[in-house]
Amino acid sequence: MNPVTQKKYYTYEEYLALEEKAEYKSEYHDGEIVPLFREIVDGEVVAMAGGSPNHNQISANVITGLNIALDEKDCIVYTSDMKIRVEKAKRSFYPDASVFCGELEYFNENENTLTNPLLIIEVLSPSTAEYDRRGKFFYYRQLESLKEYVLIEKDEPYVDVFTFHEPGKWLLETYTEFSQNVKLNSINAAIPMSRIYKKVKFKKT
Repeated sequence: MNPVTQKKYYTYEEYLALEEKAEYKSEYHDGEIVPLFREIVDGEVVAMAGGSPNHNQISANVITGLNIALDEKDCIVYTSDMKIRVEKAKRSFYPDASVFCGELEYFNENENTLTNPLLIIEVLSPSTAEYDRRGKFFYYRQLESLKEYVLIEKDEPYVDVFTFHEPGKWLLETYTEFSQNVKLNSINAAIPMSRIYKKVKFKKT
């Protein structure tokens, strides 16, 4: 009979200390430390070095598009290096892109962790798509500041935009054509689909 391996739980302060020295970025899930880039290998969660070329290209395109759209507004666009804390769920995440407008709110005065994103964007990967759509969105919805959540497919032109309407109700709009502009009501802006997928090479079927 195989011995049961007990999970090790960490305080948030221990997580931050380990994160500063770690080779890979990890998220904090209510006491557990979970590698950010991950895949399942023989039933085990293992860290990956980073995202695919398409994933990185789309992330870069989105950051560029957001910065152009928000150039004259009191908003800041952050890359996946910015940690977001969902205190109600006791979890921390690194979304692919996030937008903050007005004054920044820090978690426990830690300048590396923010708590009040207005807009969050995730680029989907096969190993994380289901979690991003369901589990992670469930936790993100507990952020009172969040007004929009965007999911971008990396292997085909497909973008879902969830916009907050009222507590418990988010409206979904889907974009699939390069001629469309993705409307982001939370920041009163739009990004062309052609910008989001610029220089992205889709697999031939």
